[in-house]
Amino acid sequence: MSPLYAKFIVNPVAGAGRTGREWPQIEAMFRGNVLTFEYDITEAPGHAIELARESAKNGYDLVVSVGGDGTINEVVNGLYSSGNIKDATLGIVSTGTGGDYIRTVGIPRRSDEACRCLLRRKKRVVDLGVVEYMKNGQKEERLFVNFAGFGFDAEIVRRTTQQFKALGAVPSYLLGIFATLLSYRNRDVSLRIDGELLDKRICTVVMNNGRYGGGSMFTAPHAELADGLLDVMIVGDLSKPDLLWSIPRIYKGTHLTHPKVTMKKASVIEAETASGNIQLQADGELLGGLPARFSVLPSMLNVII
Repeated sequence: MSPLYAKFIVNPVAGAGRTGREWPQIEAMFRGNVLTFEYDITEAPGHAIELARESAKNGYDLVVSVGGDGTINEVVNGLYSSGNIKDATLGIVSTGTGGDYIRTVGIPRRSDEACRCLLRRKKRVVDLGVVEYMKNGQKEERLFVNFAGFGFDAEIVRRTTQQFKALGAVPSYLLGIFATLLSYRNRDVSLRIDGELLDKRICTVVMNNGRYGGGSMFTAPHAELADGLLDVMIVGDLSKPDLLWSIPRIYKGTHLTHPKVTMKKASVIEAETASGNIQLQADGELLGGLPARFSVLPSMLNVII
C-alpha cells in the first residue's frame, strides 16, 4: 500500500477541551505507520476553513478533521472553497461533544478505532447540503454535512453554544431546549419545497442529510447520505407542553407519527418570512437568518469510514 500524504486539522477547544487533551495520544498512533502526515492547530472560529483550503491546494491526499461536528463543517467548507474537493478525501476523528454525523456515515466514536479506519482507507462518497442565506444584509453561502435548520432548532443552538456547551452533548442540548422554551414563539413562514408552496406557522424546520442531530436525537430515521435528497422535517404550530412531551420521542425516532410533524424528501427548499428575524444554523453553527435556500450537492465528498 502506497504512503498517504495527510494533513490533520486539530481544533483543541472542541469537546470542551477534550480534543487538546487527546491529540498527543492520537498523534502517537500514526508515528511509524504508512501515513505520512503533518498537522495544524486551529486558533479561532473559521480557521479550519482556511487551513483545509490550503491543504487541498497543496496536494494533500487526505485531510483529517480532529474535533467536533463544527470542525468537520469548517474543514469541508475549506475543501470545497479550494476547488479541489472531489480530488480530496476527508478523514474524521471525532472528539467533540456531539458526534452526530459520524453515527450516520459509519465512523467509530472511539478515537483509536477511528484512527485505524484512516489506515484501512475504505472510502464512501456522500452528498453535501448547501444553504444560501442573509447575514448583515449580504447574501452568503455555507455547506453542511449533517443538517441545517431554522426556528426553534437554531435558537437551541444559540443557547447551547453560548451558555451550556461545556456540560457535554446531551446535557447541554437539553438545557438549551428548556431555556429556549421559556421565550420562543412559533413563527409564520413560506416554504417552497421542490416547487410546492406551503405557508405555515412553524416551530422549526430542519433539513437533514444525516439521521442524527442535537446530541444523538434520531431526527431523520430514513435519511440517506447519498440519495441526492434532504429529509425535511417540518414541526408545525406545537404548544410548549406538547413540544416538551414530544422531546423524548425525537430520541427514539417516533416523533414522525405526531400529527404536527411532517417529513418530506426534497432537493431544493426555499424559506422566507415576514414576521421578523428567524435565525439559521448549519451543523450546530449559527449563521444568519431568512430568507434562505437549501439544496444538495450530490456525491460531492469522499470520506474514509
